[in-house]
Amino acid sequence: MKLAVREDIFPIAGTFTISRGSRTESRVVTVMLEQDGVTGWAECYPYARYDETVDSVIAQIEALAPAIEKGLDRTALQSALAPGAARNGLDCAFWDWEAKRSNTRVWELAGLSEPAPEITAFTLSLEEPDKMRAKAAENSHRPVLKIKLGGEGDIERLKAVREGAPDATIVVDANEGWNAQTYAEIAPAVLDLGVTMVEQPLPASDDAALRDMQRPLPVCADEACHDRASLPSLVGKYDMINIKLDKTGGLTEALALKAEAEEMGFKVMVGCMIGSSLGMAPATLVAQGAAVTDLDGPLLLASDRDHPLTYDANGVHPPSPELWG
Repeated sequence: MKLAVREDIFPIAGTFTISRGSRTESRVVTVMLEQDGVTGWAECYPYARYDETVDSVIAQIEALAPAIEKGLDRTALQSALAPGAARNGLDCAFWDWEAKRSNTRVWELAGLSEPAPEITAFTLSLEEPDKMRAKAAENSHRPVLKIKLGGEGDIERLKAVREGAPDATIVVDANEGWNAQTYAEIAPAVLDLGVTMVEQPLPASDDAALRDMQRPLPVCADEACHDRASLPSLVGKYDMINIKLDKTGGLTEALALKAEAEEMGFKVMVGCMIGSSLGMAPATLVAQGAAVTDLDGPLLLASDRDHPLTYDANGVHPPSPELWG
């Protein structure tokens, strides 16, 4: 089996801002595995929050080229690389190759039911209230809006979004930008505004306070949850986990994480980085039946892959075989 890897850049439609900064383009890594005339491919997103760069992820992947040529497969990959973007790219490329080689869909290979569309959240980036009100009004037809927050001025932002989209379900993502006091002050107010959940309000490294406080607004672990090894430390602090394939290290671990988390009583959200339809495609399988689906990455881009995912009133549809899986 031969490995090829490259960087692809997709412009973002405008500027996307969270509590940690802004960006105008999405830099992703595309992975291709070829054997016997069959090529499987996938996409991963290096994330600076986890000390990943495009160069470091490509280097991790290319370092496995000799092992792949000698027969390293998807099962062996799970111990050959730690969870993260590099393993995600290879894992999902292996899945795609296996499906194409056998002329079978990935969901069948994984023993899953045939996937259906899932309603997805649409993300509004962190801006001044007036801009967020206008953006909410522009997207008020969407059933779920996810709002990026970051501390001071958050209540004003949420009020503006609610004015712009009075009927939408709202979830919020603080991206580690709050502290325990902020949560205690903001939670009652945002509940009154119809917010149903907050992602990662406290820093993942400083979230012990969640264990001893009332959580009237359900809390979802994002940066605090990577793979199954994360779960024991989340008990008593979080009500939900956000599964992202670039954190789990691929579809293989994501499916296992979902099953174990649900057995432990966690609700599941399936999220994404800002990537193309190729990056979202495997996650649509994990999203089946999830409490919250947040796979809107391609909707935030100015351009996408060929054979992109379909987004309509029924939500995000599973990929066509021409795209992935």
